[in-house]
Amino acid sequence: MNGRVAVVTGGTGTIGTEICRHLAAMPSRVVALCRPRALDCITDAWEAARKSEGYEMHAMECDVTDFGHTTAVFEDIARKYGGVDVLVNAAGVTSDATLRRMTPEQWHTVLRTNLDGVFNTTRCIIEGMQDRGFGRIINISSVNGQKGQFGQANYAASKAGIHGFTMSVAREVAKKGVTVNTVSPGYIESPMIMSVPEEHRAKILAEIPVGRFGRPSEVARLISFLAGDEAGFITGADFSINGGQHMG
Repeated sequence: MNGRVAVVTGGTGTIGTEICRHLAAMPSRVVALCRPRALDCITDAWEAARKSEGYEMHAMECDVTDFGHTTAVFEDIARKYGGVDVLVNAAGVTSDATLRRMTPEQWHTVLRTNLDGVFNTTRCIIEGMQDRGFGRIINISSVNGQKGQFGQANYAASKAGIHGFTMSVAREVAKKGVTVNTVSPGYIESPMIMSVPEEHRAKILAEIPVGRFGRPSEVARLISFLAGDEAGFITGADFSINGGQHMG
């Protein structure tokens, strides 16, 4: 995979950073995208931290909800690093509320990032991948997009929609050497899950047969496999990685 360009949206978060590490080790040239003004979107500091680990990575701001801005960012990536060979759509937000209390803004905010963002980034790179005869697109969904979750109608809808998008695009581009797959993690160790009250975390753990939260490295390893040459016969699939919390 030497010389290929990999872009990871949500790439400066806990899971996104681990995905970037695994892709860089393949090796590939990695560009992490992050939401402007997000707390973890300090691009210089992120690049310096990765360099201290021995990785030469790049980070850029990108508002994936805005097609025009996303297009400009991907054009900049193409100029600086070359055409995108691997795209990992890991950007995502939540805004929880029961449906009777959910505002239209809460609904649209989550759908714009989690679903529109996947369209915007994929639309920017799909023609180039087809023209070059190679591409790997991995879309990050969620166990809650498979089974639903109380108070997350917006999030579950957006994550379920991702796999419908995956299957449709996979059919369009399969003969061009481009694969499109979904990875649906369960609850993964991260600052976000650790911020959940201990009592609630205990309830979540009780639903997971393996008895623990997943590790970011476990998700990243699966994604790096799907990004490689050896995964060329896998497309349109949804990979669960949830410790048995949901089977089916």
